[in-house]
Amino acid sequence: MTIDSAKAQDVWRDIGEHVQFTVLKLNRTNQLAEQKAIQAFADRSQAIIRSLKIRDSHLATESGLKVAFGFSNAAWDYLFPNATKPNELETYKTLNGPKYSMPATEGDLFFHIRASNEAVVYEAQTQFRRFLKDFTTVVDETKGFRYFEGRAIIGFIDGTEAPAVEDAAQYALVGDEDKSFINGSYAFAQKWLHNMDFWQHLKTEAQEKAIGREKFTDLELEDKDKFKNAHNVASKFEKNGEEQKIIRMNVPFSEPASDKTGTYFMGYSRYWSVTKGMLENMLAQSDFLLSFSDILSGQLFFIPSRDTLAAIADGELNN
Repeated sequence: MTIDSAKAQDVWRDIGEHVQFTVLKLNRTNQLAEQKAIQAFADRSQAIIRSLKIRDSHLATESGLKVAFGFSNAAWDYLFPNATKPNELETYKTLNGPKYSMPATEGDLFFHIRASNEAVVYEAQTQFRRFLKDFTTVVDETKGFRYFEGRAIIGFIDGTEAPAVEDAAQYALVGDEDKSFINGSYAFAQKWLHNMDFWQHLKTEAQEKAIGREKFTDLELEDKDKFKNAHNVASKFEKNGEEQKIIRMNVPFSEPASDKTGTYFMGYSRYWSVTKGMLENMLAQSDFLLSFSDILSGQLFFIPSRDTLAAIADGELNN
């Protein structure tokens, strides 16, 4: 059995123009009823996506709707107590470094919805919510957007180190190492709030040293020209001498009148241990990004393949 990207949810494709991240918590008032509701939703959600894509095809310009939906470790244990579990699925716990920490927050169900038309994103989330609202509570809802030239909100090109689209599946999707969950993905969601006044008052040269790249051209600086805790140094993770990669999506969000601007970081990976290693390195080396940012949330979710969603819908995971 090999990786088949056609059987995966939308876990590595482009971030879209308009983005919606939603984290929900199960009410945990009636386990059997909530299990049945999630079984029904696993089927309903795919029908909603198919329907919206049909409706979308009649628009003047198709929006390219993409959706990923998944479960935290706590949700998996509650909803599928008799089922096997993805090998690396665990409850994310706060990570601490010498100066900074990356807090863990609650969450059971996770949605990452994006499209080039905000109305399509709205409609998808609205329809999902109709079938979830009676047994879930909203933990967080964040609207993101694509910034100029695909740059992160701090002004640098985003995703340069991410694998090319044609190579992405092997980094994003679980393979033969966990045959029961092949074509699934580990999604780490983390919300950062930046002190933009601090960042914008830095000279461009200092910003480049902090990121490790030229701001305009995106060319990587020589190591001697970077800060020791430059982001592209601190976030690097190697295993057996080889640099490991994940699918990174840094999505800007903002309430500009309230002076709240940040980044919603999405890391999709074949191995949670790789993403976790990157986070631990960032903390150990006090990544410069941490010096002007507050991390508001963080949790790990497993994004099942479409085959696994079908098994959930049929009630097969708890048999």
